[in-house]
Amino acid sequence: MTILVTGGAGFIGSNFVLDWLAQSDEKVVNIDALTYAGNLDNLRSLEGNANHVFVRADIGDKQRVAALLAEHQPRAILNFAAESHVDRSILGPGEFIQTNIVGTFNLLEAARAYWGALEGEAKAAFRFLHVSTDEVYGSLEPDAPAFTEQHRYEPNSPYSASKAASDHLVRAYHHTYGMPVLTTNCSNNYGPYHFPEKLIPLVIHNALSGKALPIYGDGQQIRDWLYVKDHCSAIRRVLEAGVLGETYNVGGWNEKANLDVVHTLCAILDELQPRSDAQSYKTQITFVKDRPGHDKRYAIDASKLERELGWKPAETFETGIRKTVQWYLANADWVQNVTSGNYRNWVEKQYA
Repeated sequence: MTILVTGGAGFIGSNFVLDWLAQSDEKVVNIDALTYAGNLDNLRSLEGNANHVFVRADIGDKQRVAALLAEHQPRAILNFAAESHVDRSILGPGEFIQTNIVGTFNLLEAARAYWGALEGEAKAAFRFLHVSTDEVYGSLEPDAPAFTEQHRYEPNSPYSASKAASDHLVRAYHHTYGMPVLTTNCSNNYGPYHFPEKLIPLVIHNALSGKALPIYGDGQQIRDWLYVKDHCSAIRRVLEAGVLGETYNVGGWNEKANLDVVHTLCAILDELQPRSDAQSYKTQITFVKDRPGHDKRYAIDASKLERELGWKPAETFETGIRKTVQWYLANADWVQNVTSGNYRNWVEKQYA
């Protein structure tokens, strides 16, 4: 048996591949275009593993994907591939439209042709699982109920709009063609292998480098934080038992303001790797101009996933964030490799 994972060299995708192969003998065909966020260093521990086949390919290349499906005959496709950073989508939305909308469309077309040619048990067992985001739902007021799967879509950035479009395409392929699809919408992930332009890894890296810790606006934007390995376990459960055509929200039940997250990171770093001058890393916090259209609050209600499929996160924010800091401290070489060249240019441009 085989599964095909797209975007499997990125943050969430690579964690999923690593966790899958740690728990299963089932082969993974891993395709990734290796853009800025795709990093083969994430998969270094799989070198020589016969159950991991990596292919550099773009989900928008329908012929290439079709050939891979014909060659490897997977029982499932899990689509992690996406342009995912809101700030980048504001500066250059074109790539987000191309990857998240056109790319998903081409992937669906290749998958539909492949699935349509299957027969018997193989056809009945096939699944297409699309990994999406809570940002498609828009922004919540401070006292509003958390997002459920019935919340209407109100995307506020080119990134979230492109992901919303991809969700609608996946839904349409189920209702129009009968494709056996599943969709997950997750809250903010954090953990190992997170590209250091997102809040948590950026703060850790900048703190240890003696740089400013940039906080947008007043830092009171609220997010629900989900440890990436909990997200991976939720996806495995949805793939195993999810109802076809259904959407499942995946959250960590951890609403935190960005400033509180940064204060927590500083406190853990003060404990585990204190500054030589004995000052707190909090002294490096710097407030910068808020980004355009910054959503104030996201919150996921993951009760459907718990009620119907028996899943809930294993980590609290306190346990997950400590594990994350410890991982970054133990993997300084990985961080150094990622934070060179074009990435430095990006950070300087974004947080000037």
